[in-house]
Amino acid sequence: MTRKRHWLMKSEPEDFSIDDLERVGTEPWTGVRNYQARNFMRQMQVGDGVLFYHSNTDVPGIYGLAEVACTAYPDPTQFDRKSKYFDEKATREQPRWELVDVSFVRKLSHGIALDEIRLHAERLGEEFALIRKGTRLSVLPVTAAQWKILLSLEKK
Repeated sequence: MTRKRHWLMKSEPEDFSIDDLERVGTEPWTGVRNYQARNFMRQMQVGDGVLFYHSNTDVPGIYGLAEVACTAYPDPTQFDRKSKYFDEKATREQPRWELVDVSFVRKLSHGIALDEIRLHAERLGEEFALIRKGTRLSVLPVTAAQWKILLSLEKK
């Protein structure tokens, strides 16, 4: 059995929030157009944990938990000329972009704001990409230790 991995996945709540995921249950994580983030999704396995992060909002932070519902497959938006994620270089024979489906687990009782996360930078380690300068990836790996630290910040 492979060890469960953990990830942080960012979404702008105006586009798709943890409330939206709770409402629909499972959703394809479309629109990732960064090769490193895509490669992280290729590593994901069913059951991996996901910290659902709201970005580009008044109080960015972790607002819920989800899990990976399937292994990576081609993102259909790359082939859709009407989609803002259309990629003219992608073909069905050689897709460039992949995604995974994520399933709702739970909303956090209180979100964990980015400012709060930064207060624990030393405990999280300098390799934690969310708080490292210059990192803007929408999909990030999270170690088991970081996962535990981050969830300990949830105010019950």
